[in-house]
Amino acid sequence: MNTLEDRLRAVEDKLAIFHLIASHPPAADSGNDSYYRDAFMPDAVIDLGTKTAQGNEAIAAVVKTPEHQAAIAGGLCHFGGLPRVELHGDTAVAISYLQVIAPNREAEPVELSGYGLSSGYRIHRLGVNRWDLKRTGDGWKVTRRACRMLDGTEGARELLQEAAAK
Repeated sequence: MNTLEDRLRAVEDKLAIFHLIASHPPAADSGNDSYYRDAFMPDAVIDLGTKTAQGNEAIAAVVKTPEHQAAIAGGLCHFGGLPRVELHGDTAVAISYLQVIAPNREAEPVELSGYGLSSGYRIHRLGVNRWDLKRTGDGWKVTRRACRMLDGTEGARELLQEAAAK
C-alpha cells in the first residue's frame, strides 16, 4: 500500500502537471514565448503531425512568427480540456483535448440578454494532445508533445486508445 507521503507526492505531481498544461493556452494566445522555454526541456519535441519543432528555443519561436501573431490579432483562442495524467515515477504521460476557436466574423450577429450582440465563434479545429513529461530539479518539464486532429484519421484515435489502455 502507498504511504501517505507517496499519495501526497502523487497529488502534488498531478497538480503541477495540470498547471503546466493549463498554462499552454494562455501562453499560445498571448505569444508568451518564455512559457515554452520554461515548460519544455531544451531537447523537447513538438510533433503536430504536419510539422515539428525540436528544442525549447525553436518551440518558443513559433508563437513569435508573423503567422501566429496574425492569428492572435484575429482572436485566436486555444481552449484545453482537463488532462488525464498517468504517473510513472519521474515520468508521466498526459492526454488532453485542445480546441482552437476563432471569432465567426461571417455569421449573422445574435443578441443574448445581458451579453450584447455577437456573431459568435466557431471551432476551427479539435485535437488530441499527448504530453510526455519528466520530473527535473526545476519541476515537471515537457519532453514531447504530440497533437493529432480529430478529423477521422487514425492519429487521434491512436493517442486516445493509448490513454484508454492504461
